[in-house]
Order: sequence, then structure tokens, then C-alpha cells
Amino acid sequence: MTEQEEHKPKTTNISTLGEFGLIDHLTKNIKHFHPNTLMGVGDDAAVVDNGNTLTILTKDLLVEGVHFDMVYTPLKHLGYKSIAVNLSDIYAMNARPRQVMVGLAVSKKYSVEALEELYAGMLLACERYKADMVGGDTTTSHAGLFISITATGEAAKNKVVYRSGAKPGDILFVSGDLGAAYCGQLVLQREKQVYKANPEMQPDISKYAYVVERQLKPEPRADIIDLLEKAGVQPTAMIDISDGLASEVRHICKSSATGATIYEEKIPIDQRMALTAHEFNIDPTTCALSGGEDYELLFCIDQKDYDKVKDIAGIHPIGHITEAGMGANLVTISGQQLKLTSQGWDAFY
Repeated sequence: MTEQEEHKPKTTNISTLGEFGLIDHLTKNIKHFHPNTLMGVGDDAAVVDNGNTLTILTKDLLVEGVHFDMVYTPLKHLGYKSIAVNLSDIYAMNARPRQVMVGLAVSKKYSVEALEELYAGMLLACERYKADMVGGDTTTSHAGLFISITATGEAAKNKVVYRSGAKPGDILFVSGDLGAAYCGQLVLQREKQVYKANPEMQPDISKYAYVVERQLKPEPRADIIDLLEKAGVQPTAMIDISDGLASEVRHICKSSATGATIYEEKIPIDQRMALTAHEFNIDPTTCALSGGEDYELLFCIDQKDYDKVKDIAGIHPIGHITEAGMGANLVTISGQQLKLTSQGWDAFY
């Protein structure tokens, strides 16, 4: 080893930490200087006390080639999705969206007309979910398209739901069905390869319409928030499912200092997703646990409120919260108990 090598600063590859490990590492020394900052890093969104109400703040960054592929992503869908995924974080705090700001870095390959399509999708999502687009920033990029969205929401002081409120005995619910967005991604990636091999061949993905739409145009679950409020029930903990069910269950357990048990037979799986998963020789349960990008809501309900929610369409009890020492576990259809591991999306692998 040379003298220069001996004095070279030691570096750590980001992939050794992973996305959430990196976040923990970079944010461990953050200090808050204002008492009205109630929640910073560690939940779906930040929470700021503004007197009579709470302001909810969230941000997502979408990068071409990492989060989306322009070979099969319509720009209008991309615009819609970029807003929708941010609003999902707002709803995961049991809040309602108010404003969004848009940051774009754009390369020369994009025309004005292309960006008009992108904005048309954004404005469509804003209109549907009643979020005001109030500004942003635009700059140049030497490598594709970067979309940065900041969203704000609002909630009464006693209505915000964090990841940290779960307690043993609470029932775990999930909205909708899981795994379809991941299967949609598999279909689109496969058809891209077919197109690259033979550009004259136009793919027919009509039979995969459901899973492809779940990937390209997710819908945040505003309806679930409204239905729970109408039933007079407030979740004890909640998170949106962006990284896969297993990862989100573990996030709730970590934040709430609890364990959890979920049951494979209770996980909601759409038959169209299952058929697609089998085409790729993947277990549908694996797609649900680790696929991600479903943007459904995972939430906990106190046992005393079960009768109030059991007949709400579109939500499914999948397990319960346990003591921390029991860990996070999956009970398979065969009755085997397995440790629940997070194998979903990681930005640095």
C-alpha cells in the first residue's frame, strides 16, 4: 500500500446502508429550532403546528431511468402519478391536501408540447383531489427528466395519525388489493424488451390493463379517509404502501415499538394480478409483500372500533399488532410462521 493510499479518506458505498439506512444516517443529527415543528423525519410527512390547525408537508423526487422509463410511460400519466404519490403521503397522515409545488429539471430532448402533456396530467390530479398548484422551479438537465413535488396538507390537531400510535391488540387493515403495480411494471419491462428486439412489433397489453394502470396511474385513497371519518373511527397508526406491505408493517412496528402478525390468507390479491404473477413464475403473495407502488393505506384500528368498520367496502383485516418482543411475522396459508422481511424497493440497489 502506497503512502497516498494510506492517507486516502475511507469511503462507504451507499448500497451498504440501503435507502432507509442512509436516511437514518444522514438525519441522525437534525435539530429542530421551532417548537411548532411537531414531526420531522420519520413518518409519511412532516407536521407543523400553525395554531388552530396542523400543516402537513411532504416531498417526492422522481428521476428518469430510476423511477420511470419514457419508453412506456405516457407523459400525461407521469404527471398525474407525480402528484398522486405525494398526496398519498398526505392521506396517510389522515389529512387533506391543500397545495403542491412543482420542480422540474428538463433536458433538451423534451419539447414544449411534451411538457404540456406532463402538466396536463399534474393538473388533472390536482383537480381531482382539490390541490392548488402554487408554484415551483424549472431548470435544465443534462440527463433526462427530474420531477420534484412538494405537497402540503391540513388537519385538525386531534386528527393527525402517525406511524407511532399502534398498540398490542390493534387490528391491522389494508385498503384495496396489493401487488398489481409491481406486476404492471413487469409487463411493461417485458414488452420493452420485445419492442427493442423488433421495433416493428406493437405490443398488445390489453389483457393486462388492470395491472398496467395500477403502475402508471395510481390513485391515493382519499375515499378511505372519508369513509373512516364517516364511521367515527380514527386509526391508531397509518402509512401508505409505497415500498411493499412487508416494509410498511415493519415501519409501523419500528415507530410504535411493537410487533405484528399478518396472515397470508387475509392479504387482498386481485385475480388479474395473480394470473400475471404466475406468468412470471412469481408467487402473488411475494408481489403483495415486496412489490410496492400500490399506494394503498395500511392502518391500525382499536379492537373496540371493529364493528364500526367491518362492513366498509374496500378495506380488509390482515392481522394484528403484538408485543415488540414477538417481532413482525407472517403466518402462511399452511400455518407456518415466518419472520416478515423487507425486500421491496430500495433506491440504492
